[in-house]
Amino acid sequence: QVQLVESGGGLVQAGGSLRLSCAASGRTFSTYGVGWYRQAPGKEREFVAAISWSGIRTYYADSVKGRFTISRDNAKNQVDLQMNSLKPEDTAVYYCARDRRRYYSEPSQRRDNYDYWGQGTQVTVSS
Repeated sequence: QVQLVESGGGLVQAGGSLRLSCAASGRTFSTYGVGWYRQAPGKEREFVAAISWSGIRTYYADSVKGRFTISRDNAKNQVDLQMNSLKPEDTAVYYCARDRRRYYSEPSQRRDNYDYWGQGTQVTVSS
C-alpha cells in the first residue's frame, strides 16, 4: 500500500507564497512520477504540475507556469510544490498523486495515469 500525505496549506494574501509538501510511504516511491492537482468548490479537479521519477523532467499547467515550481527529494520520499505570486483563483484543495507508470520519463496531466492519491490540503488566497 502506498500512502501520500500533503501538508503546507493555509491562508495567504494575494501575491504571497506557500510551499506544499507530499510525503510518501514505500521504498520504491523514487521510481515513480508524481503530480499535483487541485479542486475548487463546484469545479472539476484540474492538473497543476508533475515531475518525473528522476526529477529531471517537469510539466506545468499554463495557469501556474512561471509561478509554481515542483521538485522532489527522493532520499526523503518527498515532493514539493513551491507556489509564488498566489492569486485568489488558486484557492482550492491541492492533492498529490503517484503516476502508475514506473520509471516513465514523461510527466503526465492525465488523471487516469495516477493510481494513489493523498487526502489533500486546503490553500486559500485572500484578496
